[in-house]
Amino acid sequence: MTWDEYAAAWSELHGGFDPAKASPVIRGWIRAAYAGGSLLARWGAGPTQVTVAGLLLCLAVPLVAWPGPGGLLAGGLLVLLASFADGLDGAVAVVTGRTSRIGFVYDSMADRLGEAAWLAAFWLAGAPGWLVVAGGAVSWLHEYVRARAAAAGMPDIGVVTVAERPTRVSVAAAGLVVGGAVGLIFSGTGASDRVVTVAAAAWLVLALAGLAQLVVVVRRRLR
Repeated sequence: MTWDEYAAAWSELHGGFDPAKASPVIRGWIRAAYAGGSLLARWGAGPTQVTVAGLLLCLAVPLVAWPGPGGLLAGGLLVLLASFADGLDGAVAVVTGRTSRIGFVYDSMADRLGEAAWLAAFWLAGAPGWLVVAGGAVSWLHEYVRARAAAAGMPDIGVVTVAERPTRVSVAAAGLVVGGAVGLIFSGTGASDRVVTVAAAAWLVLALAGLAQLVVVVRRRLR
């Protein structure tokens, strides 16, 4: 499958959104998924296998991040690997012609569970529980509003907000990696706790901004 064919199929699965109009980060994300999905398809991997692998990587993040700064670094790397697997399962499905509605549901469930695991790692690393819960709740609401708007007749995703999945990946990975590095350099000072708290706060602020963007567009589209 060529890139143009893949981009057209991807657009159809994502509410008609054209990858060419996405930000450089999201365009790069989609192109990397296309390259990796094509490779995995040639190796015989199926989309469900990739989804399960990505979810297992996510669930491992709080387990490896809990012990200390070194664990935070490892957790950040796992977030990156899991996020890449998350992009690859859909790519494998498109490239192999095995897209399905139930696969889309499974992928969405895995995304939400994975993000909960990343936030749990923030909490275990020292971020306040209320901040972590608030960030997760607003991100969940962001996805719920979009899903309900689609069910109500909105023909596309509405808007690419500042709080989409790549943003959450970036915040989670950066928070854990930087927190781990700072914790190793300034051992015993509680610096890593402060870093992950800032990351959790950034997650919440971006989630609130993204939700506001989405609500404005949904209100305009569904009047």
